[in-house]
Amino acid sequence: MRRRDFISLLGGAAAAWPLMARAQQSAMPTIGFLGGASPELYVDRLTAFRQGLQEAGYVEGQNAQVEYLWADGHPDRLPALATQLVRRQVAVIVAGGGTPSAWAAKAATATIPIVFGVAIDPVQLGLVASLNRPGGNLTGVTNMNVDVGPKRLELLREVLPSASVISVLVNPTSAAITEPYLRDLEAAAQTLGLKLDVLHASADRDFDPVFATLAQRRARALVISPDQFLYSRIEQLALQTLHHKMPAVAQNRQFPIAGGLMSYGGSDTEFYRPIGIYTGRILKGEKPADLPVQRSTKVELVINLNTAKVLDLTFPLSLLGRADEVIE
Repeated sequence: MRRRDFISLLGGAAAAWPLMARAQQSAMPTIGFLGGASPELYVDRLTAFRQGLQEAGYVEGQNAQVEYLWADGHPDRLPALATQLVRRQVAVIVAGGGTPSAWAAKAATATIPIVFGVAIDPVQLGLVASLNRPGGNLTGVTNMNVDVGPKRLELLREVLPSASVISVLVNPTSAAITEPYLRDLEAAAQTLGLKLDVLHASADRDFDPVFATLAQRRARALVISPDQFLYSRIEQLALQTLHHKMPAVAQNRQFPIAGGLMSYGGSDTEFYRPIGIYTGRILKGEKPADLPVQRSTKVELVINLNTAKVLDLTFPLSLLGRADEVIE
């Protein structure tokens, strides 16, 4: 081959490489991920999701791509974000922002497969026909973040045995979570001989009045509801509880890591890994209607002993021994 022909061949190949790369990328299935908060809060969740996806045979950037859309704690943005993913014609939608994202995805499409992660019975929510045979285009995973609400109250009582009033912070606009959560907490409070003081927050502007109210009342501690908006502000809430020296418990380990006293709730790893597995199985051709809704039952207790010292609290050794993680 003559040198000139060889150079021409190289030039043609070089020009073709970007086109080939784009063609390969466009051939990859695209997963649409609807996040309820911000990507910073989803680090552990996304790690678990990608692990599950890999177990099902897909690696992000190699044979699948993911388009992430984030609501940043504003559930009202989710319907438009879901519609955007439908227009993008993604292969699967992962409703990773709790109940609001699942509802938004369901309303946006009846044909694109949807894998959800929720804390409420999806049959009760109207997402699926049954747990074993979901039907339609949705399936997913549930966790115990709402169910273990009474246990959070019990944990605070162990740390503060003399407490008679405990506050609970809920989002009044999130009825699907708030109503069953408060119902269970009221029953548990009555059994424990506690008075429950309910406080509301559905926007950033509500936090200062809430903590001002806490200072005025006789509440000895605070339970934070497992709501997507409150979760999206969990680090801010942790700093507020530390500043106001208020013992508090929330659902996710990000809360004690950011300075809150403790967390008790479903394991993000055990929750999001099966979401990734189901997403991969659907990419391979399985139908959501044939994939039973899974239940993640692992819960974790995380305690921040540094915060306990600031609050002049002593954890019982029996409680420390049950902790999955202790921050010192």
